Amino acid sequence: MTRLGEYLAKKSVNKSMIARKTGLSKARINELTMTDTSKLRLDEMYLIALAIDTNPCDMMNVLCEGLALQEEE
Repeated sequence: MTRLGEYLAKKSVNKSMIARKTGLSKARINELTMTDTSKLRLDEMYLIALAIDTNPCDMMNVLCEGLALQEEE
């Protein structure tokens, strides 16, 4: 499961509802939540956040937790 999948599971969100509200296909939602190699586009994340009544910035902070710039040598 991807970070997005874990995030949505914690919120007990219905993926079919997200697909209906965002216009994304159910297959794409499943790919984004189950396939680690899938890439979540910014527009998709924004629409998903709106569909689940979440602040897109808060959602991005959770999904990107642990990312950091590399140290300069």
